[in-house]
Amino acid sequence: MFALPFTRAGRTRKLEKATLDAARVFYWSHEDVQPLPELKAAIAARDARACAQLLERLDPPRRFQFGREWLDILVVSISVAMAFRAYFYEPFNIPTGSMRPTLHGNWTAPAKPSDARAWDVSPGLKQIKWLLTGETFVDFKASASGTLMVRPTQTGHNAVWVSSAPKKVEMIPTDAFERGTGKLIGGKGPGESVRAGERIWCGRKIVGDFLFVNRWLWNFRRPRVGDVMIFATTGIEGLQQGTHYIKRMCGTPGDKVEIKDGKLWVNGALQDAVRPADCPPFSAGPMPGEVKLDGSHYFACGDNSPESYDSRYWGAVPASNLRGIAGGVFWPLVNKRWGVVK
Repeated sequence: MFALPFTRAGRTRKLEKATLDAARVFYWSHEDVQPLPELKAAIAARDARACAQLLERLDPPRRFQFGREWLDILVVSISVAMAFRAYFYEPFNIPTGSMRPTLHGNWTAPAKPSDARAWDVSPGLKQIKWLLTGETFVDFKASASGTLMVRPTQTGHNAVWVSSAPKKVEMIPTDAFERGTGKLIGGKGPGESVRAGERIWCGRKIVGDFLFVNRWLWNFRRPRVGDVMIFATTGIEGLQQGTHYIKRMCGTPGDKVEIKDGKLWVNGALQDAVRPADCPPFSAGPMPGEVKLDGSHYFACGDNSPESYDSRYWGAVPASNLRGIAGGVFWPLVNKRWGVVK
């Protein structure tokens, strides 16, 4: 008999149908293990009340059922996310400035304490600004007297703290430090003494671009010169192990690569269109003239060539280390580089 939706009769019919469906699923999944003649007969008679009573006896509610269901959902969700990350798209943060201006890594902007505004110090506004721009104003002072400690990380930052206050750590991008000395620009360096309340560093920290790594595209076409590649450093001599780098592919297996007069040549052809026009000229560095790649290696260069530590210094990237091609920048949201990576 037909019943209007949203009426008591309609809700009753809907509940009866759901009960019969649950009974059928239970019967089909258990009939090869144990005979269930009573349940089979109740289903055939479309007796929802009898089905409900039998299900309560055959499949009684378990303790913490609600928690179990949420745990099942969580496990499935994590599994799907891991599979998506492993085979399709994986998030990646640009750690350093070797790909500027195409992509920005973690970097700093000089500032004075008086430069701070309401959105830099007010907890609510500060968080909103960070979510939109990835920028944080930092006025880092020594919480105790002691020795300044500095330790490099794999994220494009140096961890900075005072020896007597090891829990008060500030992560400062590496561009705030002088090359060679390891000192903070205009400030002190590792091993120097600081007093409680002394200002160690003040400035703006800007998060490097976050992008998706496209892990499936190379299943449909070969890697080619101009691709922005992400690769593992494991096994590449001269690189920090167990991390990932991002560079532009400037040579594929079998290519002859040469940098001269600030330009890239591949197999004797000038590659002017490989990088955006606002990138600095190529620097040959210690590259020994023309390099011939074997059948399983790729040549990687940073777009910020004068400031990039890449294949010119430590050699080519094995094909087995490739992880994917840069897809699109998705954070920070207020970012002129947001969108597809060129």
